[in-house]
Formats: sequence, structure tokens, C-alpha cells
Amino acid sequence: MTSNVVEFFLGGIATCGACLFTNPLEVVKTRMQLQGELKARGTYHRHYKNVFHAFYTIGRVDGLAALQKGLVPALWYQLFMNGVRLGTYQCLVNLGLTKNSKGELSYPRTILAGAFAGSCGACVGSPFYLVKTHLQAQAHEAIAVGHQHTHHGMVHGLRLIYSNGGFLGLWRGLSAAVARVTIGSAAQLTTFSAAKEMVIKSQVFKPDSLLVPLSASMVGGVAVVCCMTPFDVMSTRLYNQGVDAHGRGLYYRGFLDCFLKIMRKEGPLGFYKGWSASWFRLGPHTVLSLVFWDQTRSLYNHMQEKLAR
Repeated sequence: MTSNVVEFFLGGIATCGACLFTNPLEVVKTRMQLQGELKARGTYHRHYKNVFHAFYTIGRVDGLAALQKGLVPALWYQLFMNGVRLGTYQCLVNLGLTKNSKGELSYPRTILAGAFAGSCGACVGSPFYLVKTHLQAQAHEAIAVGHQHTHHGMVHGLRLIYSNGGFLGLWRGLSAAVARVTIGSAAQLTTFSAAKEMVIKSQVFKPDSLLVPLSASMVGGVAVVCCMTPFDVMSTRLYNQGVDAHGRGLYYRGFLDCFLKIMRKEGPLGFYKGWSASWFRLGPHTVLSLVFWDQTRSLYNHMQEKLAR
């Protein structure tokens, strides 16, 4: 059994590997979620008509390198947020807290474990997600959407946020982030665990086959997109908004205010802006993260067994 410290490290490394491939989709998703902020459909110019058009537009106007904007804080976010999230979840699994008295997988316990792990990860990784969102939203004025921050990079951004809002300013927007990751984590890890157990029991694939975690993670990816997108949109809006001289948001006072304003101004579909980009990003990211996580843990356990002989 892997130690608790190793569980946290393996979880972070696995999602960093996935992030290298999916960060361009995160940039596209962020831009699409900010497009037409607090405006009714049909009343604003759509710079990004769909996920493919967004890729083309960003590459043409901002340059291909812009598709990897915010990569550095994105990697740090994955390392800290998902390291804590997946590590905490696996520790709870190792302690047997996700099973009932009969030793069977308990869905309520698994959901609670996933939600708890997600909220812990969101709190730890929030400052990196904040500056990542700011950097990914930066664009040439011809295709700019949302508030435009002036950060030159991750360190400069964190310093500027700290100087303007103090230590707590680094955690601005945390309320939406906790809801986003808690809901997403509960959906992802619960469906992954349940689907993995179901695939193993079906004996369609060998227990040690890569197709087992791959199949399970595909199911987890769909669940995450369905459950998390509305909270993802609110997180992006709360993180990216500018602040006044007192550190108060220019558009939203908090999570509830953000929800009500999007509902009133943009309607229910406003919560699913960038849905296609979210699916293209979350699907592969979930698949890659969970497969890398499952495989790195298997590799580590295999190495431990060899050393013990």
C-alpha cells in the first residue's frame, strides 16, 4: 500500500501530465465562458462561434503560443489541487471509508469522500487557478472578452493580486471554486470507482488491462461535464472579474449574486456557455488524469513489491 505522502504526489503528477495536453482547451473554454458576460443572446458580437472557430481565431490573432497561455500556473494548480484531491480520496479509500460493513463499495460514502477531497483541493489550489484564469483571458483587443488583467506571468500576477487585495485576495472566488471542484470531484471519482468495479466484474478486460481505467474514466468524464459546467462558468466569472479600490468585485458580490445575475441576464443557457469546449477539455483531461493516476499507482505498487522481495 502506498504511503499517504506518495498518494498526494502521484495524484498531482498524473494530472500535470494531462494538463500539458489539455491546457489549450482550457484557454478556449475560458474565453468562451467570458464571451457575452451578463448580456442577452444576440446582443453581443461572438468572437468565438464554437470550439473549433475559437482555436482558429486565437491562433490567427494572438498566435499559436497563446493556446498555451497560463500553462505554468495551470501545472502548479494541478499539482496542488489534484495532488490534494486525489491523494485525500485515495487515503480515504485506503482507510476503508468508502466501503460498507460488508466490504462493498458504498455510493453515499464514495460521493462524500469525493466531495470532501475536492473541497480540500480547491482551497489549496485556488490562488493558482485565479492567476491562471487571468492569464488565459488575456487577448488582443480585437478578440478580447471579459476583464483584461495586466499580469506578465504567474509570479507577477500573484504579486499584483497580493499587493492590491492582501493575502485573502489570493483566494478571491473561492466560494465558486469549492462548489465547482466538490461537485465535479464527487461526480468524477464516484463514477470512476463504480465504473471500474463494474468493468472488472464483467471480466470483459483483464483486471490489469489499461482498458479498465480507460473505460471507467470515460464514464467519469461525461458525469463531470454534466454536473460541473454551471459551477465552472461561475468560477471563471468570479475569478476573472476586476476589483475596485476596496478589493470588491466589479460585477459580482459573491457566488449567489453571480448565479442570480447570470440567470437574469443570460438565462439558464448562460450557465452552459462553452459547453463544447468544456467537454473537449474535461473529457480528455479526466481520461488522461485518471488513467495516468491509476497507472502510476500500479507502477509504484509493483516497484514496492519488487523491493520487498
